Amino acid sequence: MGQVVVISTGGTIASRWQGSGYAADARGGDVLATAAVPEGVTVRVVDLMSVNSARITTAHQLTLLRTVREVLADPAVDGIVVTHGTDTLEESAFFLDLHHDDPRPVVFTGAQRPLEAPDGDGPRNLHDALLTAATVRDLGVLIVFDGQVHAARGTVKVQTLAADAFADPSGKPVADVADGAVRVHRRPGRPAPLAVPAAGGPLPRIDVVMHHCDADPTLFEAAVAAGAQGIVLVATGAGNATPEICAAVEAAVARGVLVAVTTRVSTGPVAEIYTHGGAVDLVAAGAVLTGTLRAGQSRIAVLSAALAATDAAGRADALHRTLAVTAVAAAA
Repeated sequence: MGQVVVISTGGTIASRWQGSGYAADARGGDVLATAAVPEGVTVRVVDLMSVNSARITTAHQLTLLRTVREVLADPAVDGIVVTHGTDTLEESAFFLDLHHDDPRPVVFTGAQRPLEAPDGDGPRNLHDALLTAATVRDLGVLIVFDGQVHAARGTVKVQTLAADAFADPSGKPVADVADGAVRVHRRPGRPAPLAVPAAGGPLPRIDVVMHHCDADPTLFEAAVAAGAQGIVLVATGAGNATPEICAAVEAAVARGVLVAVTTRVSTGPVAEIYTHGGAVDLVAAGAVLTGTLRAGQSRIAVLSAALAATDAAGRADALHRTLAVTAVAAAA
Protein backbone atom coordinates (compact mmCIF):
# COMPACT_ATOMS: atom_id res chain seq x y z
CA MET A 1 0.00 0.00 0.00
CA GLY A 2 2.66 2.54 0.96
CA GLN A 3 4.46 4.49 3.64
CA VAL A 4 2.63 6.07 6.57
CA VAL A 5 4.25 8.38 9.10
CA VAL A 6 2.92 8.25 12.66
CA ILE A 7 3.30 11.53 14.56
CA SER A 8 3.05 10.83 18.28
CA THR A 9 1.77 13.62 20.56
CA GLY A 10 0.74 11.76 23.71
CA GLY A 11 -2.73 11.28 25.14
CA THR A 12 -4.38 8.23 26.66
CA ILE A 13 -3.10 5.98 23.87
CA ALA A 14 0.41 6.73 25.20
CA SER A 15 -0.46 6.86 28.91
CA ARG A 16 0.84 4.72 31.75
CA TRP A 17 0.01 4.58 35.45
CA GLN A 18 1.87 7.27 37.44
CA GLY A 19 0.94 6.16 40.96
CA SER A 20 -2.12 8.37 41.36
CA GLY A 21 -3.47 8.50 37.82
CA TYR A 22 -2.53 8.10 34.17
CA ALA A 23 -0.36 10.44 32.11
CA ALA A 24 1.21 10.36 28.67
CA ASP A 25 4.80 9.15 28.80
CA ALA A 26 5.20 6.42 26.14
CA ARG A 27 7.07 7.03 22.92
CA GLY A 28 5.44 6.52 19.56
CA GLY A 29 7.33 3.30 18.92
CA ASP A 30 5.88 1.80 22.10
CA VAL A 31 2.39 2.75 20.98
CA LEU A 32 2.94 1.38 17.48
CA ALA A 33 4.18 -1.92 18.92
CA THR A 34 0.70 -2.60 20.35
CA ALA A 35 -1.03 -2.50 16.96
CA ALA A 36 -1.15 -4.82 13.97
CA VAL A 37 0.28 -2.98 10.96
CA PRO A 38 -1.83 -3.56 7.81
CA GLU A 39 -0.17 -5.73 5.18
CA GLY A 40 1.87 -3.74 2.70
CA VAL A 41 2.16 -0.66 4.93
CA THR A 42 5.52 0.56 6.17
CA VAL A 43 5.58 2.93 9.13
CA ARG A 44 7.95 5.60 10.31
CA VAL A 45 7.43 7.24 13.73
CA VAL A 46 8.00 10.89 14.64
CA ASP A 47 8.00 11.57 18.38
CA LEU A 48 6.80 15.17 18.41
CA MET A 49 5.60 15.60 22.00
CA SER A 50 4.09 13.63 24.88
CA VAL A 51 1.34 15.55 26.67
CA ASN A 52 -2.11 14.95 28.06
CA SER A 53 -4.32 16.67 25.50
CA ALA A 54 -6.07 18.94 28.00
CA ARG A 55 -2.72 20.78 28.07
CA ILE A 56 -2.53 21.31 24.28
CA THR A 57 -1.96 24.94 23.28
CA THR A 58 -2.05 26.90 20.04
CA ALA A 59 1.74 26.71 20.02
CA HIS A 60 1.54 22.90 20.11
CA GLN A 61 -1.00 22.91 17.27
CA LEU A 62 1.16 25.17 15.13
CA THR A 63 4.14 22.88 15.74
CA LEU A 64 2.03 19.91 14.69
CA LEU A 65 0.79 21.73 11.57
CA ARG A 66 4.32 22.60 10.49
CA THR A 67 5.53 19.06 11.19
CA VAL A 68 2.76 17.64 9.01
CA ARG A 69 3.80 19.99 6.20
CA GLU A 70 7.42 18.92 6.54
CA VAL A 71 6.51 15.23 6.45
CA LEU A 72 4.29 15.66 3.37
CA ALA A 73 7.15 17.40 1.54
CA ASP A 74 8.44 13.86 0.99
CA PRO A 75 6.59 12.41 -2.04
CA ALA A 76 7.26 8.88 -0.80
CA VAL A 77 4.84 9.43 2.10
CA ASP A 78 1.31 8.21 1.37
CA GLY A 79 -0.37 9.49 4.52
CA ILE A 80 0.00 10.57 8.12
CA VAL A 81 -1.47 9.25 11.36
CA VAL A 82 -1.48 11.56 14.40
CA THR A 83 -1.91 9.87 17.77
CA HIS A 84 -3.50 12.43 20.07
CA GLY A 85 -5.36 12.64 23.36
CA THR A 86 -9.11 12.67 23.03
CA ASP A 87 -9.89 15.75 25.15
CA THR A 88 -8.84 18.26 22.48
CA LEU A 89 -8.43 15.98 19.46
CA GLU A 90 -11.42 17.59 17.73
CA GLU A 91 -9.76 21.00 17.98
CA SER A 92 -6.34 19.97 16.68
CA ALA A 93 -7.86 17.93 13.83
CA PHE A 94 -10.05 20.82 12.71
CA PHE A 95 -7.16 23.28 12.98
CA LEU A 96 -5.08 21.12 10.65
CA ASP A 97 -8.03 20.57 8.30
CA LEU A 98 -8.47 24.32 7.83
CA HIS A 99 -4.88 24.52 6.54
CA HIS A 100 -4.58 21.15 4.77
CA ASP A 101 -4.00 21.47 1.03
CA ASP A 102 -2.72 18.00 0.09
CA PRO A 103 -4.73 15.07 -1.30
CA ARG A 104 -2.92 12.72 1.07
CA PRO A 105 -4.80 12.14 4.33
CA VAL A 106 -3.94 13.20 7.84
CA VAL A 107 -5.71 10.80 10.19
CA PHE A 108 -6.14 11.47 13.91
CA THR A 109 -6.72 8.65 16.35
CA GLY A 110 -6.25 7.87 20.02
CA ALA A 111 -7.75 5.75 22.76
CA GLN A 112 -10.17 5.86 25.65
CA ARG A 113 -8.17 3.28 27.63
CA PRO A 114 -4.48 3.57 28.52
CA LEU A 115 -1.58 1.91 26.76
CA GLU A 116 -1.31 -1.26 28.84
CA ALA A 117 -5.02 -1.89 29.48
CA PRO A 118 -5.91 -5.52 28.68
CA ASP A 119 -9.11 -4.36 26.94
CA GLY A 120 -7.46 -1.35 25.30
CA ASP A 121 -9.03 0.22 22.24
CA GLY A 122 -5.82 1.88 21.06
CA PRO A 123 -4.47 -1.08 19.02
CA ARG A 124 -7.61 -1.37 16.88
CA ASN A 125 -7.90 2.38 16.42
CA LEU A 126 -4.27 2.66 15.36
CA HIS A 127 -4.58 -0.25 12.91
CA ASP A 128 -7.67 1.32 11.35
CA ALA A 129 -6.01 4.73 11.17
CA LEU A 130 -2.95 3.27 9.43
CA LEU A 131 -5.17 1.50 6.91
CA THR A 132 -7.13 4.67 6.26
CA ALA A 133 -4.02 6.81 5.87
CA ALA A 134 -2.58 4.34 3.36
CA THR A 135 -5.66 4.03 1.17
CA VAL A 136 -7.91 7.11 0.98
CA ARG A 137 -7.37 10.38 -0.87
CA ASP A 138 -8.95 13.84 -1.10
CA LEU A 139 -10.92 13.59 2.16
CA GLY A 140 -8.96 16.15 4.16
CA VAL A 141 -8.17 15.57 7.81
CA LEU A 142 -9.99 12.62 9.36
CA ILE A 143 -10.71 11.13 12.78
CA VAL A 144 -10.73 7.33 13.06
CA PHE A 145 -12.25 5.77 16.16
CA ASP A 146 -14.12 2.55 16.94
CA GLY A 147 -14.35 1.46 13.31
CA GLN A 148 -15.72 4.78 12.06
CA VAL A 149 -14.01 7.41 9.90
CA HIS A 150 -15.20 10.97 10.52
CA ALA A 151 -14.46 14.27 8.81
CA ALA A 152 -12.59 16.61 11.11
CA ARG A 153 -15.16 19.40 10.60
CA GLY A 154 -18.13 18.92 12.90
CA THR A 155 -16.82 15.85 14.71
CA VAL A 156 -16.65 16.14 18.49
CA LYS A 157 -16.07 13.92 21.49
CA VAL A 158 -19.48 12.58 22.51
CA GLN A 159 -18.48 10.01 25.15
CA THR A 160 -16.26 10.65 28.16
CA LEU A 161 -15.26 6.99 28.62
CA ALA A 162 -16.91 4.69 26.06
CA ALA A 163 -14.99 3.39 23.05
CA ASP A 164 -17.25 5.09 20.47
CA ALA A 165 -15.88 8.43 21.60
CA PHE A 166 -16.40 10.59 18.49
CA ALA A 167 -19.27 11.51 16.19
CA ASP A 168 -20.65 14.39 14.20
CA PRO A 169 -23.99 14.97 15.96
CA SER A 170 -25.34 16.78 12.90
CA GLY A 171 -23.87 14.52 10.20
CA LYS A 172 -22.79 11.03 9.25
CA PRO A 173 -19.41 9.28 9.16
CA VAL A 174 -17.30 9.62 6.02
CA ALA A 175 -16.41 5.92 5.97
CA ASP A 176 -16.09 2.80 8.07
CA VAL A 177 -13.36 0.22 8.50
CA ALA A 178 -14.32 -3.45 8.37
CA ASP A 179 -12.85 -6.70 7.08
CA GLY A 180 -9.52 -5.08 6.30
CA ALA A 181 -10.95 -2.38 4.06
CA VAL A 182 -12.05 1.26 4.26
CA ARG A 183 -15.48 1.84 2.73
CA VAL A 184 -16.03 5.50 1.83
CA HIS A 185 -19.64 6.71 1.99
CA ARG A 186 -19.30 10.43 1.27
CA ARG A 187 -16.82 13.22 0.63
CA PRO A 188 -16.96 16.06 3.14
CA GLY A 189 -17.30 19.65 1.98
CA ARG A 190 -14.27 21.78 2.77
CA PRO A 191 -13.43 25.44 2.12
CA ALA A 192 -10.27 26.56 0.35
CA PRO A 193 -7.37 25.98 2.75
CA LEU A 194 -5.89 28.82 4.74
CA ALA A 195 -2.21 29.64 4.44
CA VAL A 196 0.06 28.33 7.18
CA PRO A 197 0.62 31.17 9.68
CA ALA A 198 4.06 32.75 9.70
CA ALA A 199 6.36 31.57 12.44
CA GLY A 200 7.26 33.78 15.36
CA GLY A 201 4.24 36.05 15.46
CA PRO A 202 2.16 36.70 18.60
CA LEU A 203 -0.57 34.19 19.25
CA PRO A 204 -4.08 35.64 19.58
CA ARG A 205 -6.20 35.21 22.67
CA ILE A 206 -9.55 33.59 21.78
CA ASP A 207 -12.02 33.06 24.62
CA VAL A 208 -15.25 31.10 25.07
CA VAL A 209 -18.17 32.46 27.12
CA MET A 210 -21.37 30.52 27.83
CA HIS A 211 -24.85 31.98 28.17
CA HIS A 212 -27.17 30.61 30.86
CA CYS A 213 -30.03 31.66 33.10
CA ASP A 214 -29.09 34.89 34.93
CA ALA A 215 -26.08 35.46 32.65
CA ASP A 216 -24.98 39.06 32.22
CA PRO A 217 -22.19 40.55 30.05
CA THR A 218 -19.59 40.52 32.86
CA LEU A 219 -17.52 37.57 31.63
CA PHE A 220 -17.87 38.59 27.99
CA GLU A 221 -16.63 42.10 28.79
CA ALA A 222 -13.84 40.65 30.92
CA ALA A 223 -12.63 38.69 27.89
CA VAL A 224 -12.55 41.87 25.83
CA ALA A 225 -10.69 43.68 28.63
CA ALA A 226 -8.18 40.80 28.79
CA GLY A 227 -7.27 41.43 25.15
CA ALA A 228 -9.25 38.77 23.36
CA GLN A 229 -9.08 39.14 19.58
CA GLY A 230 -12.01 36.76 19.29
CA ILE A 231 -14.80 35.42 21.49
CA VAL A 232 -17.09 32.44 20.99
CA LEU A 233 -20.49 32.94 22.61
CA VAL A 234 -22.01 29.57 23.50
CA ALA A 235 -25.64 30.58 23.31
CA THR A 236 -28.83 28.78 24.25
CA GLY A 237 -31.17 27.10 21.78
CA ALA A 238 -30.62 28.05 18.15
CA GLY A 239 -28.24 30.85 19.15
CA ASN A 240 -29.97 33.08 21.68
CA ALA A 241 -28.85 35.35 24.51
CA THR A 242 -30.14 38.66 25.94
CA PRO A 243 -30.32 42.29 24.79
CA GLU A 244 -27.58 43.16 27.29
CA ILE A 245 -25.23 40.57 25.81
CA CYS A 246 -26.11 41.77 22.31
CA ALA A 247 -25.03 45.27 23.33
CA ALA A 248 -21.73 43.86 24.62
CA VAL A 249 -21.24 42.01 21.34
CA GLU A 250 -21.86 45.17 19.34
CA ALA A 251 -19.31 47.08 21.43
CA ALA A 252 -16.73 44.31 21.05
CA VAL A 253 -17.18 44.10 17.28
CA ALA A 254 -16.77 47.89 17.05
CA ARG A 255 -13.35 47.39 18.69
CA GLY A 256 -12.35 44.82 16.07
CA VAL A 257 -13.06 41.70 18.15
CA LEU A 258 -14.33 38.70 16.19
CA VAL A 259 -17.48 37.27 17.78
CA ALA A 260 -18.85 33.88 16.77
CA VAL A 261 -22.07 32.31 18.05
CA THR A 262 -22.58 28.59 18.63
CA THR A 263 -24.98 26.72 20.89
CA ARG A 264 -24.77 24.59 24.02
CA VAL A 265 -27.33 22.21 22.41
CA SER A 266 -25.67 19.03 21.14
CA THR A 267 -27.29 18.76 17.70
CA GLY A 268 -28.47 21.10 14.97
CA PRO A 269 -27.46 24.50 13.57
CA VAL A 270 -27.65 27.97 15.02
CA ALA A 271 -30.13 30.12 13.08
CA GLU A 272 -31.64 33.60 12.93
CA ILE A 273 -35.11 32.99 14.39
CA TYR A 274 -35.57 35.05 17.55
CA THR A 275 -35.13 38.69 18.44
CA HIS A 276 -35.07 40.28 21.96
CA GLY A 277 -31.48 39.11 22.31
CA GLY A 278 -31.72 36.12 19.98
CA ALA A 279 -29.60 35.26 16.96
CA VAL A 280 -31.38 37.89 14.84
CA ASP A 281 -30.04 40.60 17.14
CA LEU A 282 -26.63 38.99 17.65
CA VAL A 283 -26.04 38.94 13.88
CA ALA A 284 -27.24 42.55 13.63
CA ALA A 285 -24.67 43.37 16.33
CA GLY A 286 -21.90 41.91 14.15
CA ALA A 287 -21.60 38.34 15.40
CA VAL A 288 -21.11 35.43 12.99
CA LEU A 289 -23.11 32.22 13.30
CA THR A 290 -21.07 28.99 13.19
CA GLY A 291 -23.65 26.65 11.66
CA THR A 292 -23.25 23.22 13.23
CA LEU A 293 -19.78 23.77 14.74
CA ARG A 294 -19.70 23.45 18.52
CA ALA A 295 -17.66 25.49 20.98
CA GLY A 296 -14.21 23.95 20.59
CA GLN A 297 -14.21 23.97 16.80
CA SER A 298 -15.90 27.38 16.65
CA ARG A 299 -12.99 28.68 18.68
CA ILE A 300 -10.54 27.07 16.24
CA ALA A 301 -12.34 28.79 13.34
CA VAL A 302 -11.99 32.15 15.07
CA LEU A 303 -8.38 31.40 16.01
CA SER A 304 -7.47 30.50 12.42
CA ALA A 305 -9.15 33.65 11.14
CA ALA A 306 -7.23 35.75 13.65
CA LEU A 307 -3.98 34.12 12.53
CA ALA A 308 -4.84 34.67 8.86
CA ALA A 309 -4.89 38.48 8.85
CA THR A 310 -3.62 41.45 10.82
CA ASP A 311 -6.61 43.76 10.35
CA ALA A 312 -10.21 43.40 11.54
CA ALA A 313 -11.70 43.33 8.03
CA GLY A 314 -9.28 40.62 6.90
CA ARG A 315 -9.94 38.50 9.97
CA ALA A 316 -13.71 38.82 9.51
CA ASP A 317 -13.41 37.81 5.85
CA ALA A 318 -11.29 34.78 6.77
CA LEU A 319 -13.84 33.71 9.39
CA HIS A 320 -16.71 33.93 6.91
CA ARG A 321 -14.75 31.88 4.37
CA THR A 322 -13.86 29.30 7.00
CA LEU A 323 -17.49 28.90 8.05
CA ALA A 324 -19.04 28.98 4.57
CA VAL A 325 -19.09 25.20 4.16
CA THR A 326 -20.64 24.73 7.59
CA ALA A 327 -23.35 27.28 6.83
CA VAL A 328 -24.26 25.52 3.59
CA ALA A 329 -24.40 22.16 5.37
CA ALA A 330 -26.62 23.60 8.09
CA ALA A 331 -29.04 25.01 5.53
CA ALA A 332 -29.24 21.75 3.55
